[in-house]
Amino acid sequence: MKRRFLLLGWLGIACCCADNWPQWRGAGLDGVSKERNLPVKWSATENITWKLPMPAWTGATPIIWGERIFLNVAEGDNLLLWCVDRNDGKPLWKKHISGGNIKMRKQNMSSPSPVTDGKWVWVMTGTGYLKAFDFQGNEQWVRDIQKDYGKFGLNWGYGSSPLLYEDALFVQVLHGMNTDDPSYVLKIDKKTGKTLWRVERPTKAIQESPDSYTTPVLATTAAKTRELIISGGDAVTGHDLATGKELWRAEGFNLQNNGAYRVIASPLTYGDLVFTPTRIRPLQVYRAGGKGDVTESRRVWKFDNGPDVPTPVTDGNLFYSINDRGIVWALKMQTGEEVYGGKRIKPGTYSASPVLADGKIYITSEDGVTTVLKAGPDFEVLAENNIDEYVLSSVAVSDGQIFLRGDKHLYCIGKRVKQ
Repeated sequence: MKRRFLLLGWLGIACCCADNWPQWRGAGLDGVSKERNLPVKWSATENITWKLPMPAWTGATPIIWGERIFLNVAEGDNLLLWCVDRNDGKPLWKKHISGGNIKMRKQNMSSPSPVTDGKWVWVMTGTGYLKAFDFQGNEQWVRDIQKDYGKFGLNWGYGSSPLLYEDALFVQVLHGMNTDDPSYVLKIDKKTGKTLWRVERPTKAIQESPDSYTTPVLATTAAKTRELIISGGDAVTGHDLATGKELWRAEGFNLQNNGAYRVIASPLTYGDLVFTPTRIRPLQVYRAGGKGDVTESRRVWKFDNGPDVPTPVTDGNLFYSINDRGIVWALKMQTGEEVYGGKRIKPGTYSASPVLADGKIYITSEDGVTTVLKAGPDFEVLAENNIDEYVLSSVAVSDGQIFLRGDKHLYCIGKRVKQ
């Protein structure tokens, strides 16, 4: 628990605000909530406080702060930021971000999740527009990343969410399938929108393998310094937050040099441990804080049944990996020793990332079925909850409620209880 409060402090989020869900994987960037007494059972009509019609599906998670919910929304050709009253599910305002929305297989251009510090909200789109708004919907600044640095070259469209830390946004563009331009990472001043640094991130990956749909995270070294972690292009790298300089790099994620090893599942950190999925195998775990090539020297363990799409989660004791077919493994976090493995939940395709809260793991399939597992060493299904909608988005947790976004509705599940 001590580590959790430290991480909240780094993000500039007061501990008293832990009931918020300010970015894709929550306040700790790890898909974990400290809340208790969350809903376990629901349907499209049962245990639903309200539901708001949605014009389309998305991979973006609802973002919640206080009385407001923020949504990245695709509506026809347009991309918008919606602000919704969390009490009744009614939109307070809708702001245009850009046109040019297109479908690319499962993805449309609304995939990146917004992020907020409780005063402003920032939203990125697959079209490369990055905008800042205050909570009243007033636009503060706008950037066109593709205009500034060249067209995105990912095979299935841009889908990484920005990371907010202290006074800056960190934005990654890792691509190569449809461009010869280099991959890069940006640090952008959150108040002005100005680029503070831009660093290129080279890769030896070929064909589609340079493409990454991951979101940056933070790690803490044994020396208590913080590093920016970037995953994709057959490598994971640690960067200096002040300058963007690459501090260390680990490879070995694509031993056959397969040209189709694009990466979707984001890295996960716990202290100085960096859990790095690739396209299934191998998932590798490293200790942050190294220098240069740490492929062998700082690897802690590796695992050959990692996820393709859902980002894993850990409770600090066990590491839970769910693949896109709904097969679950629980491993000891420090060693990778299998506690249980190969356990199948409801058959289907899984793209949403699991959320761990209240001693339970919430895992949602594309068919709209959320399986609730008991966290711990024994595999136990507590509930299967079906809303019968197409779902790519991970759930969000706030004040005892669960927010689940399908292609037809945003659902507020359960009664609000201040934690």
